Amino acid sequence: MADRRPPLGVEELHALVAGGEIDTVVLAFPDMQGRLQGKRFAARFFLDEVLHHGSEGCTYLLAVDADMNTVDGYAMSSWDRGYGDFAMRPDLATLRRLPWHPGTALVLADLAWHDGSPVAAAPRQILRRQLQRLAGHGLTAQVGTELEFIVFRDTYEQAWDAGYRGLTPVNQYNVDYSILGTGRIEPLLRRLRNEMAGAGLTVESAKGECNPGQHEIAFRYAEALVTCDQHALYKTGAKEIAAQEGVSLTFMAKYNEREGNSCHIHLSLTGKDGRSVMPGDGPGGMSATMRHFLAGQLAALRDFSLLYAPNINSYKRFQPGSFAPTAVAWGHDNRTCALRVVGHGRSLRFENRVPGGDVNPHLAVAGMVAAGLYGLERELELPEPCAGNAYAAGHTHVPTTLREAAELWERSPIARAAFGDEVVAHYRNMARVELDAFDAAVTDWELRRSFERM
Repeated sequence: MADRRPPLGVEELHALVAGGEIDTVVLAFPDMQGRLQGKRFAARFFLDEVLHHGSEGCTYLLAVDADMNTVDGYAMSSWDRGYGDFAMRPDLATLRRLPWHPGTALVLADLAWHDGSPVAAAPRQILRRQLQRLAGHGLTAQVGTELEFIVFRDTYEQAWDAGYRGLTPVNQYNVDYSILGTGRIEPLLRRLRNEMAGAGLTVESAKGECNPGQHEIAFRYAEALVTCDQHALYKTGAKEIAAQEGVSLTFMAKYNEREGNSCHIHLSLTGKDGRSVMPGDGPGGMSATMRHFLAGQLAALRDFSLLYAPNINSYKRFQPGSFAPTAVAWGHDNRTCALRVVGHGRSLRFENRVPGGDVNPHLAVAGMVAAGLYGLERELELPEPCAGNAYAAGHTHVPTTLREAAELWERSPIARAAFGDEVVAHYRNMARVELDAFDAAVTDWELRRSFERM
């Protein structure tokens, strides 16, 4: 297990509070959608009380829809159960400063019931459980996420008032890899890079993408839980910094009919000695461990699609020729496949191209680890790679709707064996809530199509 020293130590926090440099500490956890929820504490109160005893939060935070409306169907939290509290316990390995908020530090929390047992449906706990299973095999997952977003010159308030229609992207054309294109908003990108570095993230690069106003900032890979925590922090921080700059940005999977926002997830495995176990003497330079682990991804991909594509909008990305996958297939450096093998030697890894920018990283990586373990424990054989255009190769299709994905998840013996009935039911209900809301909504498309002509 690699060193998980925090970007900010507790002794240093005491000194910063005593010196007046830190006056606020945020205690937060990722919810079902991957958003940070929690409280802001006076720093001295945090050190005197919360640091040692934690705090509480309403259980409805893991039992609401995206609009924070209370909904039925969740076993852990309801009107009948009184909407009580769970405990939020600081994970001090995540303590850090937030440079975009003066005088502020943040620490993430693990959720527990008052008897000390973990909240099984909490995203961090779901990931922790799968990483513990992986550790039982003497393995550690190293993960990197590549998260795209679209930036608009409108503020979030202006975008809301406009109904998110007619917004002005910061670039008017495709700026993929364009230095000129990224230069147009370098003040924002520079703040994002530098202030994320100040929060303990290791920044690699920033580049333009295809959709007007679309960009990506990449961070160095780390252990799975560290990367997922940083991913959640980055999404919140990027929105906060954008708001401070008078612009807005979105990570939604498919903002318009052009290229969507992807979140490609790279994963490799290391052994107890810290060395990669992915390379070997097998076909493609892969070890038997990697081949079984990758075979498990293919076997479970459709069943676990709810973890990779959790929203109605997520499935709009999966279009032929869009660089978003439609085929349950793998290939060497083949961007038409759902799973792409890249690198060589100790950098050998695979990339899951299914998730979009709306993904909850803790759930997606938990799915990838669980899928890999399914293949590893059963020594599944890896089929031949797709060498050509996977869009046209006749492979099994990635689910095309949230409804299909939710049904596959609910019926999946792989999901129930890996995650347990409680987690399966909890996230099946999350999908049901979204589907019911969407089915009841009257969309702009329907109005344009039907108002006069029908």
